This record gives sequence, C-alpha cells and structure tokens, in this order.
Amino acid sequence: MSFDKSKLPSRHVSVGPERAPHRSYYYAMGMTEEEIAQPFVAVASAGNDSAPCNTTLNAQADICREGVIANGGTPRRFNTITVTDGIAMGHQGMKSSLISREVIADSVEVSVRGHCYDALVGFAGCDKSLPGMMMSMLRLNVPSIFVYGGSILPGTHKGEDVTVVDVFEAVGQHAAGNCPLQELIELEKVACPGHGACGGQFTANTMACVGEAIGLSLPNSNMAPAPFRSREEIARGAGAQVMELLKINLRPRHICTREAFENAARVVAATGGSTNAALHLPAMASEAGIDFDLFDVAEIFKSTPYIADLKPGGKYVAKDMHEAGGIYMGMKTLLEGGFLDPNPITVTGKSLGENIEEITWKPDQKVFYDVKTPITPTGGVVGLIGSLAPEGAIVKVAGMERLQFTGTARVFDCEEDAFAAVEKRDITEGSVIIIRYEGPKGGPGMREMLSTTAALYGQGMGEKVALITDGRFSGATRGFCIGHVGPEAADCGPIALVQDGDTISIDAEAGTIDLEVEEATLAKRKEAWQPRTNDYQSGALWRYAQNVGPARNGALTHPGAKAETHVFADI
Repeated sequence: MSFDKSKLPSRHVSVGPERAPHRSYYYAMGMTEEEIAQPFVAVASAGNDSAPCNTTLNAQADICREGVIANGGTPRRFNTITVTDGIAMGHQGMKSSLISREVIADSVEVSVRGHCYDALVGFAGCDKSLPGMMMSMLRLNVPSIFVYGGSILPGTHKGEDVTVVDVFEAVGQHAAGNCPLQELIELEKVACPGHGACGGQFTANTMACVGEAIGLSLPNSNMAPAPFRSREEIARGAGAQVMELLKINLRPRHICTREAFENAARVVAATGGSTNAALHLPAMASEAGIDFDLFDVAEIFKSTPYIADLKPGGKYVAKDMHEAGGIYMGMKTLLEGGFLDPNPITVTGKSLGENIEEITWKPDQKVFYDVKTPITPTGGVVGLIGSLAPEGAIVKVAGMERLQFTGTARVFDCEEDAFAAVEKRDITEGSVIIIRYEGPKGGPGMREMLSTTAALYGQGMGEKVALITDGRFSGATRGFCIGHVGPEAADCGPIALVQDGDTISIDAEAGTIDLEVEEATLAKRKEAWQPRTNDYQSGALWRYAQNVGPARNGALTHPGAKAETHVFADI
C-alpha cells in the first residue's frame, strides 16, 4: 500500500530538503529512508505499573506496530498517564481521577500535534483513560482506532465469582461486625486474580462498550479479557485497519455522528452501565462539535430496555459477556427492536447495521435478554431533574427494587466526614445523605464515592438510605445513589442550601428529585451562603477548578470543536 504524503501532517517533519534536520533524528533511531517516507502512525498507550488495568497495554501496543508495518505505515509509540480509581478511591487521590481524563486527552493531543502524526491507535484500560483517549481522537480527527486492554478475570471466593466491589462491600460488613478481619484478608487476596480492568459493568467496561457502539473500536474486540491470547490478534488487527482508514480518509468525526452518540447512550442504558457515561459522552460529543448534554443522554435512557444481566446490579462479568458474543450480541437484539440506528459508519468501513448483520443471535447465552422480554422495560440508568437539581442528576437503578425514596437530609461537606459517620454506624434508616462541595469545581475534581456507598451496602443499608452528591459514583456503585447534581454546591446550587432535617423526595420512575423547602426559606439561606475555599490553590487541581464547566455538559475544560478555526488533521 503506497501513500501520498503531500496532504498528510507528517510531511511537515519528513519531506523536503528543509526537513533534513528532522530526518536526522529518525535515522538516529535506526529508521530507514523507506520508513521515513511512509505515514507516521501514533500508537498511544496508557500502560503503566499503577494497577492491573494497565499492565498489558504496552505489550498490546507493541503488537499493534506489526499491523501498522504490514500495511505500509511507520508506528511511533508513546505513553500517557492513568489514575486508577480503585486505588485512588476513598481518599484525596480521587480528586485526580476525573482530571486525568483531561490530562490524557491533552497529552495525546500535544504529542500527536508536536510530531505531526497521520493516524492514531489508542490503548487504554482504566476508567478515565478510555474517554480521554477517545476524546483525543475526536479532537485531532486523524484516522483513529480505540483498543481496550481487556477486563480482569473474576476471582473466586468460597466457590463464588467475586470482583473488587465485593472487597469494598466487605469493608462495610467488617465495620458492622459481620465479616471477620481474616475473611476480609482472604477476600482481598483473591478478588483480582491477574491483569485487566474491573470485571463488572463498571466505568471501564461501560466505556469499552461505548467504543464499539459508537464505531471507534473493531467489532467484538473490547470484551476479550486482558489475559486472553486473542488480544494479540485484536491489537495487530487495529494496526492494520488504521492504515485502511488512512487510505480512505475515514476520520473519527465521520464515524461519531449524533446518531452514533445516541446509539452509545442506548447501549449504556441497556447494559445497566456506569453513570459516568453521562459525563463522558457529552465531553466526547463536544470534541466533535455536537451538542449532547446530560438531558439528551437521560432522554434516551428513559426509553431504553435494560437487557444485560451484569454486575453490579446483575449476575455476570465481562468475561461472560465476551463468551456470550460480546456487546454486539446485545446490539443485535437492540437493533431488531428498533432501538439503534444502523446507519452510522464504523472503523470497519461498514455501517453499524452491516457489522451487526454478521452476528448470529445465540438463544442459549444467558447474559443478554431479548428486547421483547427485557429485565425491565426501561434502562438501568435514569436521569433526574427537580428543585434540588435544576441542571440534572443521574442514578443507576439496575437491580434496584425500590425506585422512590423520601427522607430527611443528613448533610456532609466532604466525603471523609460522611464515611466516618457510616463507619461509626451513625446513619439512621430513612436518611438522605448529602455529600456536597465534591463537584468538578468545588472538589475540585468530582470524586467518586464508592468507599462510602459500598460500606453502606455492606452494612445492609444499601436501599434503606439514599445518597446524593454533586460528585460522582463509581460504575461499581449500587443502591439509591444519585450523582452529578447540578448546579454544584461551589456554584451555590440548591444542594449548597440543604440543611439537616430537610425533606427530600426522589422518584426514579418519574425522573424527579426535589427539596421540599419553601422558596422564601431557600432565598434567606442563599443570602447567608458564603463560597468555600479548598486546599488546592496551586498546581493541576487549581488550574482544573478555574477552567472546568458543569457536569451537565461533561465537565469540560475547553470550548470544543465548535470554537475551532482549523482541525489538526488538515494542517
């Protein structure tokens, strides 16, 4: 396959007499004249030793090079960071998690820009690295393919499959006196048996499904667990296929249309996916110049059947989904039921509908229900709006029996104080726990609250209390837990005005969340309200707080494609 470099970005660093100094660096790395004359393909890896989610990514990225080379390209690998939520959870480190999404997107962007790469294959494993990598692809708009590193295999404890969520919940059981310390230690040693990202339909697997549904990943590539040898074939195939995309100039913004985003939101709801998708889809859409906010996502959630029996609300993990036929098996029945648009193009060069046509429905698999007989008729994730959250909020209802809750507020101004009260068992049944000043700006960084929610569940209080925050919840959270409340407390949203004892009503069926306090009383409280300061007055967290926008729009830190005057791919 031969390419004309005259319109490719890499011509700026490799073509013409004036680029002799640039080429001298390539010769220093052992490259040949032929390799320098070929298109340069960025192979971006979020691989590192921080957590098992990321430990196989560099090896997969190296195999990807083989596919690039076989199809006439010159691969250039580089790395970016991750912050792994399971390790950052429950302490100040979680403030860095959402910020890492922006750092990942920015770092991939500046590396590709600085070196004038012509195409991009991105490998990611842990939560924020998936949307961060896909955001960079949409921002740069060079031909791109997203590859998920794969999930972890389930652990086994007392003959049952377990995940890291079982360990978080066992902490609550231990605090309640129902789990001896020795049993907790035994569980922590077996819950995560090797490489890969968390196995349930938490944020990583949710966004991996999004990668396929939105068309940026090869069909049925992302659910193969990290230890499986098939991941080598997937990595090699991505390297080969990105060269085909470069040949026909098929770019991420051709693929990720509004209809493709709607398909992705359908898949999130149908699989009972992470509420974090309601933050990441709007952010990705902004990179493509598409208006697609929390309310757009929530509207799609309302009319989507919940069909995947996946943890934390259900029974199965990603390995089971892979063996059932992958997310394309779920999309097969969604399309037949009229819930997906078949027309968006994908990285195969074919439409989503054409890709799905190649899938045969397996009636004996157990993970996906037919849309005619769903687990529940509407989605596993629900958007809420009301006097407590005029800019919206989100709740994951997959597996929940109780969809309405009215209780009295118990207010905390940070997660640590709430977790301490839970540990002391100082939370009464019927309480609505408010954790505020944890939003994108106020945190800063919009922390996840899995330690607190899992401890509540471990104490048997999971659906006996509700928890509301302007921060986030892990995709692994279960119970009546509402996040992304907007406006956030730092912007004097209604959540900043709640006081202990106020009545709060939630109806996840009707999609409402209301603070039952008279407007005159709230007006007096607003007059007395004073903005808070935090301990992060310099560095990355300070800079993030200065730039970040509301959760409703994806917690964006820049104007997105709508403000562009040119696209990198066209330099």
